[in-house]
Amino acid sequence: MEQLELRRFTDEDLPRFSAWLKKEYILKWYEDPDAWMAETKGRSAEFSFITHFIALYEGKPIGFCQYYPCTNAGEEWYGEIPAEGSYSLDYLIGEEEYLGEGLGKGIIQLLINEVFQQTNADRIIVQPDSENGASCGALLASGFRFDERNQLYRRNKE
Repeated sequence: MEQLELRRFTDEDLPRFSAWLKKEYILKWYEDPDAWMAETKGRSAEFSFITHFIALYEGKPIGFCQYYPCTNAGEEWYGEIPAEGSYSLDYLIGEEEYLGEGLGKGIIQLLINEVFQQTNADRIIVQPDSENGASCGALLASGFRFDERNQLYRRNKE
């Protein structure tokens, strides 16, 4: 998708991101908007290990995404997968008219490219809610496989 690109998140994006987080279809999966806002506001300090982006389609901001090394996150959902060498991603489409157009897959592909440019990246792991069919489908369409043992989606560096 040549019209789809990522640009770094800036302070000017905060109001738009806040509005997206309040939308019903996003709140269903991103349950704590205040925590997400705190992360983006702290992207130059406490949360500097996370790389935040705005997804643009034909130059228009349509979504948010990010990636981070699991070693810095202090999360517990990785199962038997080592945090070392693992990265994770988050993504959303904030503009309703762009839902169901395959842009989620495109955003994921751009994030994959970003992550695997990191010299220490061996794999990407993601654990969307199992009921989030659109997210799970976009991951599978992007070359992830579901790891039954660890209950997450995984894509290794090729």
